[in-house]
Amino acid sequence: MKASNDARAYGGVARFFHWTVALLILAAIGLGLYGANLPSGSQDQLQAIFATFSVHKTVGVAVLFLAVLRILWTLTQTKPKPLHPHRRAETFLAEIVHWGMWIGMVIMPLTGWLLHSAAPGGFSRILWPFGQRLPIVPEDAHLAERFAAFHETGWWVLAGLIVLHVAGAIKHTVIDRDGTLNRMAGPAHKAPEPPHAEHRTIMHVLAAVAGLAIWGATALLAAPEPAPAAQAPAASQQTAAAPADAAPAQAAGWAVQQGTLGIEVVQGGNPVQGQFANWTAQIDYDPATQAGKVNVDIDIASLALGSVSSSATGPDFLNAPAHPKASFVADILPPAQGGQHIAKGQLTIAGKTVDAELPFDLTLNGDDATAKGVMQVDRRDFGIGAGYADESTVGFTVAISFDLTARKQ
Repeated sequence: MKASNDARAYGGVARFFHWTVALLILAAIGLGLYGANLPSGSQDQLQAIFATFSVHKTVGVAVLFLAVLRILWTLTQTKPKPLHPHRRAETFLAEIVHWGMWIGMVIMPLTGWLLHSAAPGGFSRILWPFGQRLPIVPEDAHLAERFAAFHETGWWVLAGLIVLHVAGAIKHTVIDRDGTLNRMAGPAHKAPEPPHAEHRTIMHVLAAVAGLAIWGATALLAAPEPAPAAQAPAASQQTAAAPADAAPAQAAGWAVQQGTLGIEVVQGGNPVQGQFANWTAQIDYDPATQAGKVNVDIDIASLALGSVSSSATGPDFLNAPAHPKASFVADILPPAQGGQHIAKGQLTIAGKTVDAELPFDLTLNGDDATAKGVMQVDRRDFGIGAGYADESTVGFTVAISFDLTARKQ
């Protein structure tokens, strides 16, 4: 069999690309569906999810490179002429499906890699030694969610195009019996001789544009709704007494203007970062005594932790259905010798309360303040992830961080 195409049949290189990419795409779709439906109630089950998605991602990267090579090869080759040139609508539809699949073969694994690159900490590794992240893609949980939405919607589109392609092949084999399948699957010498057909470049261009339109529509369909404005953490108008050894003073309420509340965990050896979208903070602080109080309430279900958000808020970990709120109630202590402030109090997560200290830096500029700090906690103190007795899957230490600006009321 010769390597190149001719007007009658596809050559050996095109056949290799066609069947290899087809098998890999079907494998990637199957692995993705299988991994997404695996239970995650134990450490072994979570490791199985990691392994499945590692293979899924590795197969996807292989599809990406092979699909690019296939398209480049196709653009340099003669395309076998249609066997039924008078069936213009059918021929045009087949051309659109071909272009839609070719674009999908590139865009689907590419968006998967973009998702992998943007997800804070990643999720499961690509099984190769050439690096995990695309260098131009920032780690951004919201960006990762957008890529994930496209990837999840896009596989339905690609699967639909594959079904149309297979249905067309069956029609040619069972109904038309015209030997079309021999062009790609059978002996090339048995491929039928096509009739003379007018070369219509405009039809190829329109089909390519239609293929692009399919994926443009997919992007619009998968686009998330605009996120509601972040809930501004509320500032308390209550007052707090100054420490006994300080002169009496009126503590002022501070209204948070903007801020982030995040966590970082280690999963599968990789740091994974996330943020809580909904939280409120009641802050009383007296600049004269450098002391005050803080009361923070957190909506656990609002946690975005990349691709493991649902697991993190599920019953094995934070258990948002049973314990929808977490809280931190603490006294703000003056800094020692110009060092950091410390908020010392009680942290309640998953229904369990422990003593906790949050060191933080505070900068005052008139009636405006900026503050940021990190608190390290052990998930075992709250009974979180009790089924994960070691750190091979999920680390014990969780970093809780905040960064905010506030204005005196």
